[in-house]
Amino acid sequence: METVRLLDLHIDRTAQQVRRGDEVLPVNGLSWRLLECLLAHGDAVVDFDTLAEQVWAPAVVGEDAISQRVKLLRQALGDDSRRPRYLRSVRGRGYQLCTPPQPAMHDTVATVTAGGARATRRHGRTHWVWMAAGMTAAAAVAALIAIRSGTAPASPADPVLQRAAYYAGIGQASNNERAMALYRQALQIDPESLAARRGLARALAADACLFNGARERAQEALVLAGQGVRMAPDDAAGWAARGYAYDCLGAMPQAMADYQQALQRDPDDERTRASLAYLHQERGYLAQALQDNLSLRAPERVRFRDVQVARELELLGFTDAAARRHAHNFQLYPDNVFANIAWPHSLLAMGEPGKAQQALDQALARGTPHPQLLRLQGELLLLKGDRQGAAEAFERSRALRPQQSMGQTLAGLYGDEAATPAWVATRLQALEGQADDGWSDTALERALLLQARGDAAAALAALHHAVNAGFRDAAWLRATPLFAPLHGAAGWQGLLDTIEADVSAQRAQVLAAPWRPTDLQGLSAARAAGTR
Repeated sequence: METVRLLDLHIDRTAQQVRRGDEVLPVNGLSWRLLECLLAHGDAVVDFDTLAEQVWAPAVVGEDAISQRVKLLRQALGDDSRRPRYLRSVRGRGYQLCTPPQPAMHDTVATVTAGGARATRRHGRTHWVWMAAGMTAAAAVAALIAIRSGTAPASPADPVLQRAAYYAGIGQASNNERAMALYRQALQIDPESLAARRGLARALAADACLFNGARERAQEALVLAGQGVRMAPDDAAGWAARGYAYDCLGAMPQAMADYQQALQRDPDDERTRASLAYLHQERGYLAQALQDNLSLRAPERVRFRDVQVARELELLGFTDAAARRHAHNFQLYPDNVFANIAWPHSLLAMGEPGKAQQALDQALARGTPHPQLLRLQGELLLLKGDRQGAAEAFERSRALRPQQSMGQTLAGLYGDEAATPAWVATRLQALEGQADDGWSDTALERALLLQARGDAAAALAALHHAVNAGFRDAAWLRATPLFAPLHGAAGWQGLLDTIEADVSAQRAQVLAAPWRPTDLQGLSAARAAGTR
């Protein structure tokens, strides 16, 4: 049953949406997957082991984590555990629905989401500092690829499209593969289907951004999305899909332009708004990015939004508030690769490598592989003096996405064979040939290579270029062993002061704004306020 009723709830399993009357309830992510699992079992008791396997796998969770998620689902549904209407606990066994779900007639055309996003994906370049390896939420955050009422006539491919959208919305690599196969099947059934073209483009781009797929898939996504834009230039979802493809290829200016085109046509597309906010963050416009994310009317439907907000607070220097949010996201979203990256990275930046290692070990065991997790492992091993272990971690990171430039550079600099001056020169020459795509990654990579060459002044100049491009992570610069040789160089403190001057102005702007987060109440604009 694609659409069911549970008492007064209308549950559209294709759109992954729960409504009570005209109100859309905030059921998404793990809460949706928990509800979907319970619906699949009717009103039978679902034991803890089954819930852990079907909702959380491959992550390993205990009964406490399951109970906490059940509590959040109840809150979203407006249920009371003392007098449950929808979901009851069965002591010592598990949980069950209070009444069997009933079939319901489709009363709307399904709204389909890609379930993914952007945080930090960038496939052609590394975009490796913190979430920049994959998240335009992020992060991070997928734009609508929905089949919207009125945007397209009924198609014989609609049943296949609904199944494809269901799999795409789960946000896992294997299900994304299923979605791609179904979207291709839908295009065979109806070659003129815009929804199939957009959906396939989104799934292909997500494969490249989120699941370590080949860059060629993002390139195919760009072709498909471009065809969709030409076929329907007023279709907001088509512009968003093309923006996502550009985003995954690392073409920031083109991605931002297409996201803006999408928002002009559909100002209510909050996933695209969050994606654009992430790119503003990467350009160094931290206050603007934070305001954009906090202004979302349905933030619970944007998968990477909470991770983005925590990151923006961290970059703005509100370290305590950011740490609380990072830790919360890390526990609440074990299947979210960017939450898994953010918390150990934040601990490293706060000067707590031991705690960072503990969090990283837990993240690596959750089955969300990503180059940045392995690079972070390499950094922590370098801090311990284990250069051989760091070299192995950097090599595994490179192997995960071999086409990424930063991964190649780190693996070469720390490999078993010392990097020769000729190799460094070749890498620098390759970077010179890359066009400026709006990201700071290339400048950071140049700085590492120039540092390896022994040219501290040129390395610092490259870091200043990264700051001009939007890099603002001064705390990471202080903590990472990758740039430790520059700490005593003339101009190092000036570089940090340059970052701090810009961030201080933006921090004051946030504290003076009526939209500032409640956990910043009472703080001053001074850098010491709310920091460790």
